[in-house]
Amino acid sequence: MRDILLQCSGLLAIVAAVTHGVLGETKVFARATIEPKRLRTLIRAVWQAGTVAWIGGGVLLIAASRMTSEAARHWIIVIFAVVFGFAALGNAWALRGRHFGWIAMSAVVALAVAGY
Repeated sequence: MRDILLQCSGLLAIVAAVTHGVLGETKVFARATIEPKRLRTLIRAVWQAGTVAWIGGGVLLIAASRMTSEAARHWIIVIFAVVFGFAALGNAWALRGRHFGWIAMSAVVALAVAGY
């Protein structure tokens, strides 16, 4: 059961990350006017770096469910629980809880910890 919870955590992390990337491109940057153009490119790259990192975290959470090394499993879960937990807190604080992102990230943390 704990492996299934960990796999669900990883899958939800990937879905949340892809949603983050798509919404960033279609909603945030479609309306934003950032000058100079180089700065706009930098901000987009930083935004999408988070997306890629969260996808990587989701993949590692899924992979951790199949690992025989308890130490590797432990550290993958701990590190990504902190990463996604920090993202959830930042999202909830910055957007005053009016965005679903903090709920999705909190669910990733809860599932990962439950699958520990």
